Amino acid sequence: MIKTTAMLLEENRNYRSPANKLGRMVSDGEMIPIVRGLYETDKATSGYLLAGSIYGPSYLSFEYAMSRYDLIPETVYVYTSATFEKKKKKRYETPFGVFTYRDVPSEVYPHDVCLKKEGEYTYLIATAEKALCDLLYARSPVSTQKELRACCLRI
Repeated sequence: MIKTTAMLLEENRNYRSPANKLGRMVSDGEMIPIVRGLYETDKATSGYLLAGSIYGPSYLSFEYAMSRYDLIPETVYVYTSATFEKKKKKRYETPFGVFTYRDVPSEVYPHDVCLKKEGEYTYLIATAEKALCDLLYARSPVSTQKELRACCLRI
């Protein structure tokens, strides 16, 4: 389960030093730090379940979603997500994997995104078509059909 520093400090407010208790919980492996201020209780949690909590608002898309839908033959080891109006790419290397985030236009951001639930986790993922559109948007512009075919072969 994902927990924030504030949640953990509140849960441990009866200790003399809740911050020291949190430090011990991390040292003992009870809490696994993901990024600053965010922790996970289960080290076996899949990274795609955490992607939206690490940096958001965001949804899984690009190469990760395309691999998930079997649109590309490669296995993708980076959890790639779409954001909007962030103006820069982000990359986080965590114990749960590598997460990257890049912008798509805010006008198209909310369309064709599915809310999925697994156990106590929920996450957003683009539809197969949207993941392809997001990836083509992120690539260099193409001006001919030949360039488009070459671009799609690299995907």
